[in-house]
Amino acid sequence: MNKKKIINDPVYGFITIPSELVFDLISHHYFQRLRYIKQLAMTHIVYPGALNTRFHHALGAMHLMSLAIEVLKNKGHEISPEEEEAATIAILLHDIGHGPFSHALEHTLARGIKHEDISLLMMNKLNDEFGGALSKAISIFRGQYPRKFFCQLISGQVDLDRMDYLNRDSFYTGVSEGVISFDRIIKMFNVVDDQLVIEEKGIYSVEKFLIARRLMYWQVYLHKTVIAGEQLLVKILERAKELTSKGQALFATPALQHFLQNDVNESSFFNEEIHLAQFAKLDDQDIYASIKVWVDSDDFILSRLCRMLSARKLYKVEISNEPPDAQRVEKMASGIAQKLEINSNDLRYFVFTDTITNRAYNAESSNINILLKNGSLLDITKASDLSNLESLDKTVKKHILCYVRDI
Repeated sequence: MNKKKIINDPVYGFITIPSELVFDLISHHYFQRLRYIKQLAMTHIVYPGALNTRFHHALGAMHLMSLAIEVLKNKGHEISPEEEEAATIAILLHDIGHGPFSHALEHTLARGIKHEDISLLMMNKLNDEFGGALSKAISIFRGQYPRKFFCQLISGQVDLDRMDYLNRDSFYTGVSEGVISFDRIIKMFNVVDDQLVIEEKGIYSVEKFLIARRLMYWQVYLHKTVIAGEQLLVKILERAKELTSKGQALFATPALQHFLQNDVNESSFFNEEIHLAQFAKLDDQDIYASIKVWVDSDDFILSRLCRMLSARKLYKVEISNEPPDAQRVEKMASGIAQKLEINSNDLRYFVFTDTITNRAYNAESSNINILLKNGSLLDITKASDLSNLESLDKTVKKHILCYVRDI
């Protein structure tokens, strides 16, 4: 069987599967599950075209890795075929541990379990299955490989993961502010002392990349209607989990039922194999199928929340720089409790506060070094003549107030 296939991608054109091992990993059910998990969770309720999947994204990031390695080899950096395949596998599998509606899942069904840790667990399982062939890829993914630029290509401030999702998400949402010069940035990649750097000629493309990331967060990922949909989904799963814990039987697919019935925390998830086995069967369809049935639930709260989501009658969301006025929230809660005839304990499903944050550039974790023509290195915020670039290195925190409409 010929395993060197090509895939027609709407963003980049033809993507080549470079080796038999990569083909077999893509064919594995762990990876095929990503076809049924949307990259942008609830964003389609604002941007109807935002139906691209994590499967798309992983293949796109793999393609960008092949471009980046080719550029670096052409600039005289020695990269062995084994290193190239390992880097390709590391970027291909970097998001394999995402669950359906990742953040909703992390808040309710698998509390406190990061998708990066699940990705690593799955990669270790695949490594056992493929006779140790993923060992070098895992080392790169964990940031332990001696040649640090491989790790930075996968997880850094200007990595191929971010490059693909910005480019792809702007394509599928139609939000042009997210369009970046990915090919220009990759062509400006270089390596100094085993660290990934950007040649000076690419500085303006990197500036645009950072600004595009900030704009995409406010305009797409943290759009208030997207927040309303995601918060509603969190509350639905929270209610379903609460009812199940009290012994009420709810319809759910077997994989979802497992996480409703069991209190899965970080310790149990990584020590009991049953949890990963069920997680590997869980995708968006499990959640949607259950919500369609829960619309007719005997439980007033679960039924109402599911009807709100199904009819797109979402929470009203207010975003502000300061915490919402406590007296106003209390008065609002009192009115909602009275009209819906619910007790104070159940009010959290209908009115609540939270916070959101946005940080486009984090120089503390790994900065973007610009390689000047004289051979010296300078952080992007110092090398750029754009006065507001330093402000992107600050975490912007905003407060949100969510409540049901028309009460």
